[in-house]
Amino acid sequence: MTNDVFPNRELYRFGYCAVFARGVTPAELLARAGGEDLHPVALTRTEAARIEALGEDIDEDDVPDVDFELLQGSGVLASDGPVLRAGEHGGWSFAIEPEGSYLAADDVVKSTSRETVALSLRDSESGSCWISYAEDGEVLSSFDPLFPDSDYGTRPEVLERLTGHVAAINNGERHDAYANAVRAIRQRLQCTVPPEADERRLLTIKIADGY
Repeated sequence: MTNDVFPNRELYRFGYCAVFARGVTPAELLARAGGEDLHPVALTRTEAARIEALGEDIDEDDVPDVDFELLQGSGVLASDGPVLRAGEHGGWSFAIEPEGSYLAADDVVKSTSRETVALSLRDSESGSCWISYAEDGEVLSSFDPLFPDSDYGTRPEVLERLTGHVAAINNGERHDAYANAVRAIRQRLQCTVPPEADERRLLTIKIADGY
């Protein structure tokens, strides 16, 4: 994946999953993805990664710029589960999950698209990728970009009409299928996000036992 499409493997070298939803706040996006009873805390990507690496052994000196009492009450120190960080840019909110695939689940994509549209992108460490697009709780398109004609959505023609992603895949090299599809979809949907948007503190949750 090239570094001009966000998120990318230079930022998340072990893979990532991301979901974008139009016209909802980052807090609402996290609530739709993870539940209403979670308590987000604002963390940078580096702080979130440090917390994940240290687990329950973390102390205040490891994250000196974070309110440690707030961190402890947030649930982010739970022993297992997906970590989601959410921000916004250009009328879209985005949530990013390092390594895992929680945000690629159909139920999550449906929930995040209620009364709006949502796009889910998964790029795993193994090299497998997946793209899903939903409108108002219905997954219209869901496919592996290496096999764009095998789409498990209810109306895949909608996304193709909006973005021309199948043509973008077919006109490029096979190994660039995911990057070309993502670039076409996000440019046409106008949900492009600069990489620096992920560097600042974003609302962060951990869904305990979410896998």
